[in-house]
Amino acid sequence: MTNIKQKTLIQFGAGKIGRSFIAQLFARGGYRVFFVDIDENIINELNRRHNYSVIIKSNDQSKVINIPNVSGIHFQDEEKIINTMIESDIGAISVGKNALPNLIPLLAKGIRERYDNAPRTPLDIILAENMYNAREYFRNGLQQHLPSDFPIDGYIGLIETSIGKMVPIMHKEDIEADPLQVFAEPYNTLILDKLGFKNPIPDIEGLAPKEHMKAWVDRKIFIHNLGHAAGAYAGYLYNPSFTYIYEVMEVPLLEEYVRNTMEQSAKILSAKYPREFTWNDLMEHIDDLINRFKNRALQDTVFRIGRDLIRKLGHEDRLVKPIKDGLELNLPISFLLSSLVFGFYFRKTGEDGALFPQDEKFIPYYEQGIPAVMEEVCGFNPENEQEHKIIEKAQDIAQKIESSKDFSRFLKELF
Repeated sequence: MTNIKQKTLIQFGAGKIGRSFIAQLFARGGYRVFFVDIDENIINELNRRHNYSVIIKSNDQSKVINIPNVSGIHFQDEEKIINTMIESDIGAISVGKNALPNLIPLLAKGIRERYDNAPRTPLDIILAENMYNAREYFRNGLQQHLPSDFPIDGYIGLIETSIGKMVPIMHKEDIEADPLQVFAEPYNTLILDKLGFKNPIPDIEGLAPKEHMKAWVDRKIFIHNLGHAAGAYAGYLYNPSFTYIYEVMEVPLLEEYVRNTMEQSAKILSAKYPREFTWNDLMEHIDDLINRFKNRALQDTVFRIGRDLIRKLGHEDRLVKPIKDGLELNLPISFLLSSLVFGFYFRKTGEDGALFPQDEKFIPYYEQGIPAVMEEVCGFNPENEQEHKIIEKAQDIAQKIESSKDFSRFLKELF
C-alpha cells in the first residue's frame, strides 16, 4: 500500500485572516497547516491542541467550524521555518504591512535554501495582504536579499489576492475564553491571481482564480472598501454614538447614501474594465455587500472601519483612487468626494476612549485647513487645473458640513 504524503501549507501570520480564512480553506481542503507567528501564546496553544475553532457569525445563526491538522512555529525559530519552507507545497502571508520588512529577509533565506535542495520545485506564495501592487512589493523586497542571478520569476509564484472576508475585532473576553478561536462572516471566497501560480492551482473549495487580477483588486477597493468607508464616515457625522456599522446601515437615508456612493464608483470601475464586469454583476455585488454590512452578528465597529485616516484617505486608497479615475474618465464623483470630506471629520474612539494612534497624526493636517489635507494626505495637485477644482469643491463641502445644523438634510440635498 502506497503512503500518500499529506500536502502542507506554511502560513505566515496566525492572526484573524490567517486563521479564519486562508488556513481554514486549506485545512478543510486536506492540507496540514504550519503557522509562523511572533505571538508565543498562540504558537504554544496551536502545538498543544493542533486544532482551533472558527465561529461563523450571521444574523440567522452562529456555526462553529473545527480546523484540524495545525501546528505552530515561532518567528524566531529560523531553522525550523526554513526547513518547513523547503518541505511545504505552498505558502501564504497575512502578517500586516508593518511586519513585512522583518519577514522578507527570512522569506529570502528560506527560498534560497529550498532552491538549493529542490531547484525544480518552485514555491507559490499567496499574498493575503490588503495592499496595492503586492506582487511588485514582494518581488522588489526579495530581490534585495537574493543573489543577483537568482531565477525569482521562474521559481517563486507571488499570488496577489483580493481579500473580501470581513473579520471583526474580538472583545477581550472572547480572546480570554479561547485565544485560538476567531470570528468570521459566512462569506468564504478567496479571489486570487490565476496567472501567478508556478504549480497547478490547488483544487480547494473557496479558491476563485482570476486572469485579470488588477480588475478584481480594484473591485475590492472601489466597491467594498469604499462602501465601508462611506458608511463609517457618513454614519459618524449622522450620529457619533453609533458603535456598529449595522446601526448605520439600518438608517434608510444612510443606506441609500452608501448605495449611491458604491454605484457611482461601480460606474467608474465598469468604464475602466468593460470586459471584466457586467453592470448586473456589479449591482449584485453591491446588494450582497450591503446585506453583509447589515450583519448584526459580526458586530463590526464604525471605529475599526473608519480608523487609520492617513492611509484610508491616501492617494492609492479607497476614496481618492476612484475619484482620480473618475476625473480621468469624465464621470460623476459627487458622492465619492463627499465621502472623502466626511472622513476629514471622523474622530471615533475605540473601547478605551482614545483615538487610533495614527489618527492623532491626522489632526495637524486637518488644523492646517482642507487644502492641506487634500494636498498632503490625499495627494491632489493644486497645480493641476482639474484637481485644483476638486480641492475647491472639497472646501465647499466642508463649509456646508460645518454650517449645517442638520446633517440629514445635508445628505438629502446630495441626491
